[in-house]
Amino acid sequence: MDMGKIMKQARQLQEKMSKLQDELGTKTVEATTGGGMVKVVANGRREIQSIQISPEVVDPNDIEMLQDLTLAAVNEALRKAEELATAEMSKIAGGMNLKLPGLM
Repeated sequence: MDMGKIMKQARQLQEKMSKLQDELGTKTVEATTGGGMVKVVANGRREIQSIQISPEVVDPNDIEMLQDLTLAAVNEALRKAEELATAEMSKIAGGMNLKLPGLM
């Protein structure tokens, strides 16, 4: 292959990846624990957007349960966000195993 063609393809891939990063900021995933008592929403950049806690799960005598439910929901939301980013990345990378700094 000629070097000019390779450089052009690299620029196109870089532009697609930059656009993907922007798009991932607008796509969200959510995870819940405790039968929906704790809900966490994250975007495709693995940034937590919101945490909702149902008043019924707030028990001053059992703070540890609330902490555990919140931690589990956050970790699940981040896992789902990473799956979303990986799936979207594979669409533009043609199955190549690439990782974007700050995304994965």
